Amino acid sequence: MPLVMQLVVASAMVLATILFHLGVLAALLPLLQRRGGPPTPRSVRGDVQGIVAAATGLFALHGAEIWAYAALYYALGALPDFETALYFSTSTYTTIGYGDVLLPRSWRLVGAIEGANGIILLGWSTAFFVGMVRRIRLVETELKIDS
Repeated sequence: MPLVMQLVVASAMVLATILFHLGVLAALLPLLQRRGGPPTPRSVRGDVQGIVAAATGLFALHGAEIWAYAALYYALGALPDFETALYFSTSTYTTIGYGDVLLPRSWRLVGAIEGANGIILLGWSTAFFVGMVRRIRLVETELKIDS
């Protein structure tokens, strides 16, 4: 596949995953917002549940993005079966890159860009999750001060 086509396909996937990522994070954002009133043990329990829900949501979000790349590789005929495509996509997106499965030369730029995309999206999710954990630490501190 010509270099330009690889760049077009990879750019479309990057744009699609960024927009999807933004939408899911926007949907998870209410979990970060504080409810009115002083913190109580019950509200802290709700915060913990929110963190668990956010972590689960983030894991599912990244899973969907990995599956999207796997579907792309399979649809392009770049890898022989979906299981191999999913394995390759997972190790590439997370930048583990074992190297035991490789894309053909005609699609390898797409794989490299998936790795860069994965780093950025994982970092974005990490920043989001740190914000959630920071919030629970602030609530814990307030509970200790108010007690």
